[in-house]
Amino acid sequence: MKRTSALRAAVAALLLTVGLGAAHAAPASAVPAAPAASEGLLDAMRQDFGLTAQQAEERLAAERAAARVESEAKKTAGGSYGGAWFDARTGRLVVALTDRDEEADVRALGADIRLVRHTARELDRTKARLDTGTAPAGVAGWHVDSRSNSVVVTVVRADRNAPAVRAFVERAREAGPVTVAETATAPRTYAAGTVGGDPYYTGNVRCSIGFSVHGGFVTAGHCGQAGAAVRGWDGSAMGTFQGSSFPGNDYAYVSIHSGWWTVPVVLGWGAVPDRLVRGSAEAPVGASICRSGSTTKWHCGTVLAKNETVNYSQGAVQQMTKTSVCAEGGDSGGAFISGDQAQGVTSGGWGNCSSGGETWFQPVNEILGRYGLTLHTA
Repeated sequence: MKRTSALRAAVAALLLTVGLGAAHAAPASAVPAAPAASEGLLDAMRQDFGLTAQQAEERLAAERAAARVESEAKKTAGGSYGGAWFDARTGRLVVALTDRDEEADVRALGADIRLVRHTARELDRTKARLDTGTAPAGVAGWHVDSRSNSVVVTVVRADRNAPAVRAFVERAREAGPVTVAETATAPRTYAAGTVGGDPYYTGNVRCSIGFSVHGGFVTAGHCGQAGAAVRGWDGSAMGTFQGSSFPGNDYAYVSIHSGWWTVPVVLGWGAVPDRLVRGSAEAPVGASICRSGSTTKWHCGTVLAKNETVNYSQGAVQQMTKTSVCAEGGDSGGAFISGDQAQGVTSGGWGNCSSGGETWFQPVNEILGRYGLTLHTA
């Protein structure tokens, strides 16, 4: 079967970098020692974040350190834990605590401290209460925001005074600590009609591959239902949707036929060198993140929020991560990656890559756990 030149380059990069026998060298959950950042990645960070090459390298190192500190801080803080986020200005993780008794121990891990009123468990319970109901179209979504120590309910600006929206906000405030934010437009998924590029197709829908797993790949659930046939970039039979969930979730697993193979690579589309995937350690809020998709190719931004419920017209999707990265139709299912760590598959958002916008992804570790899959790593 013919392969694209981009994929040939990706495979060559894999063999040159890790050797033929190293495909399982790093477990998916680990944060391995990172190789030096490529010039392409540094160029992208200079463009998207206004950083020098040295500043970009320092930020990547700080984000890796923050990811390690976050998991330890959560265990150390115990019931006092109020959430955490990466502060790009200081290059350090900020941990919210409700009790000063754990402050010294958490600070000793290398984190800064902010004292807050509500624990992460309280905020999670508040969000869970909202998840049990339905929301009107004028409510874009809701998520736990550690920085404001509240559950943020986002409403569409033009609908903020609609009776149904006001009633939802009132019910939300009765459930717990809630603040209200506004967005210009409602979120939408990023599937698209058939056009050219380096996509996969199901029916007349074009979407993007997320991450290779042993036996296939993961992608967005709204791109196809279980049992649906998948065609590759060249129109030939590629695989079958073995599992799919949307709404509620937005993830799917596609098994591939013989003649196709998987590699632990995310395409950089010429903007940056193709990225090797070395694991799936979760990046903290505030960390830099990039997205690869078959329509708008490679774009970067930051993680804005986690565990957000997004209210699409087809129904709400829970446990999403919000980013400042743009996307457009056909990017659905594509890969979100931070450094060399897989983060999730593109779901939807608002805006575009000309004027800007925000995009949500479904975390990859949730998908792997749901279908019992193993991420293909370098």
